[in-house]
Amino acid sequence: MLGWSHTSSGQEWMEQMARNVTMEDAGFLINRRYLLHDRDRKYCASFRQLIEAASVKPLALPPRSPNLNAYAERWVRSVKEECLAKLILLGEGSLRRALRHYEAHYHEERNHQGKDNVLLFPLPTQVRGEQEKMRCRERLGGLLKYYEREAA
Repeated sequence: MLGWSHTSSGQEWMEQMARNVTMEDAGFLINRRYLLHDRDRKYCASFRQLIEAASVKPLALPPRSPNLNAYAERWVRSVKEECLAKLILLGEGSLRRALRHYEAHYHEERNHQGKDNVLLFPLPTQVRGEQEKMRCRERLGGLLKYYEREAA
């Protein structure tokens, strides 16, 4: 962060950042429930109070948790390689739509090799049956494909 120092002016600057991200009309945290942050001293008590006043709960990450960044980086890499790099996005609306579809695909339809090739959060309708036929389903115009059993 530019201009940051651990002085009272740094505290004032962080308080202004909290006000900026919680502004009613244009704040980044509008309609958000949580703000994750590390345990740096810059996230002072007055910063957290301003965030809480906007009905957003600030959550400090656990101490000594360096692997949290690795999980986030892996998800970002997956969404970029499997989705965003293969699309031409025409503004924020198309980006949001693509991310919404990819997130649903990632959590509900895509098998995960690191988890014994199973779905992480299968939908209640995705019950396994032995005699049912499989069908291919698509998202984002065929970019994301998955297979499910046909309904009886």
